[in-house]
Order: sequence, then structure tokens, then C-alpha cells
Amino acid sequence: MRDIGAGFGYLLQGQKWVFGHGRWFGFGLLPGLVTFVLYAGAFVGLFYGADDLTAWATPFADDWGSPWQGLLRGTLTFLVFGLGLFLAVITFTAVTLLIGQPFYESLSEAVDRAEGGEAPESGRPLWQELWVSARDSLRVLVRVALYGVLLFAAGFIPVVGQTVVPALGFCVSGFFLTEELTAVALQRRDVDFKERLGLLRGRRTLALGFGVPLTLFFLVPFIAVLLMPGAVAGATLMARDLVGETSADEDEDGNGGSGESRPGTGAGGHPVQPQPNPYQQANPYQHQQPYRQLGPYSS
Repeated sequence: MRDIGAGFGYLLQGQKWVFGHGRWFGFGLLPGLVTFVLYAGAFVGLFYGADDLTAWATPFADDWGSPWQGLLRGTLTFLVFGLGLFLAVITFTAVTLLIGQPFYESLSEAVDRAEGGEAPESGRPLWQELWVSARDSLRVLVRVALYGVLLFAAGFIPVVGQTVVPALGFCVSGFFLTEELTAVALQRRDVDFKERLGLLRGRRTLALGFGVPLTLFFLVPFIAVLLMPGAVAGATLMARDLVGETSADEDEDGNGGSGESRPGTGAGGHPVQPQPNPYQQANPYQHQQPYRQLGPYSS
């Protein structure tokens, strides 16, 4: 449970960071605005076409009398909107990160420099960064689609479909949303897709504490655009935690001299013992060498 609060703390700290660096906030808004316009158009189309879609999918109900035909097709229309919203939350982040790859890379590097004095670099050219990001986003979307189909089917179960299934949907969305956002910083550290999933599964409650509230915020129109820069900043801070990095200016109480409690610290700034993480027992990313020497793409 402690990690849930720490995850939410990273989300808040990311928003605080970008609002304290207004230039980066405005810089990070641009990709989200472009994606928002695209998604708004898609949802307008879904709104006007959902009834026709459900009618086409249920020709066997054409001869049903009232209220059964309306009840069946109304339920299916509701589930179509729910599935669309579920997928939109995940794909919005993936598409925004793909469109804004250079923007968010620069933002994440700025957070790293502010926290640790240097920003790790993968050494890959931009086209290769875009390819890796698109490939990994597709892997996420395949997994989300599989979960979405299962949850869609479970939505027909009485009571469970209206209570447990939506909660599970938010958890699935939150976990993979966290994976997409932390990938910006972890890809620069040459942490591949499977390793990233392993890191997040080892700290599942941390990932949910960050991703589930963000998923709920993303349900409000336009909020996703405003929160996206801070989400990238907060995910960079979380990525540093996942690979065991600390701020260069941390003082003896672990608060970097700010006197404020940071995620992973308790009241008064006293360190909290983290949950065991097998990835941190032999962490290959805590080298004394510069990050540019790491990874197969470095010179």
C-alpha cells in the first residue's frame, strides 16, 4: 500500500516540476493538442455511428418486440462506448508519445539533468527512436486489446460486469499507461520492453498508484492534454526509482535539501524501506561510467 502513495506522489511531483518550468509545460502541450483534435473527431464519428453499428451486429434482434430490442442494443451501444473509451485512454498516450517523441525526449532529459546532473542517452538516431517507440506501443496495444476483449465479454455478467469489470479495466489501463510513460526515460537507458514490464510488475502497486489516477483524470475531456507534460516528468522520476538512481544533491535526510517529503519517504522526510525488487539486487544501470558508454548503439 505504501507504493500506491509513492506512485501518486510521482504524478504530483511531475505536475509540480513542469508548472515550475513553464517553458517545458508549453513545449509539452503541443503533441497532446494535435492528438486531442484527432481523437475528438473519432469520437464524434463513434457517437453518430454507434447505433448503426449495434444494429448491424444484431440482425437477429430486428423482429424482437419492445423493450427487448432496445434493451439489447442499448446495452451493446453502452459497451461499445466503454470499450472505445478504454482503448482511447491507452492509445491516446501511445499516439501522443509517437507524435511528440522529440518533445518528450527533451522534457525527460531536462528532468534527468535537474535531478542527477546528466541525462542518459541511448545514442540512437531519431528515426530509430521512433521505430522502437512505435513497435513497443504496438506490443502494448495488443496486450490491451486482449484484456479489452476479455473485459468486454465479462461485462455481460450480471452485477460483476457493472462493478468489478470497470475497476479491473481502470487497473489494466493504469498499468499500461504507466508503462508507456516510463518508456520515454527507460528507453534512453536501453531498458527493453520485456525488462520494463518486469520492473513494473515487481512494483505493481507503484505503477497502479501512478497510472490509475492518471487514467481517471484522462476521462475528462482536454485534461489529458494539460496533464501530459507533467505525466512524462513524473514518469521520468519514477523511472529513476525503478532502476535505483537517486538525485545528485540528496542530503542526509534523503530529500535533496528541500525539506519536503518526496515519494519513497515518510513523514518528516525519513526514508521508507522500499519493497523488495529483484531488479535492483544487481542493477546494471548504476554504473559510475557515463550513460553514453552503455547500450549497443553507443559509439
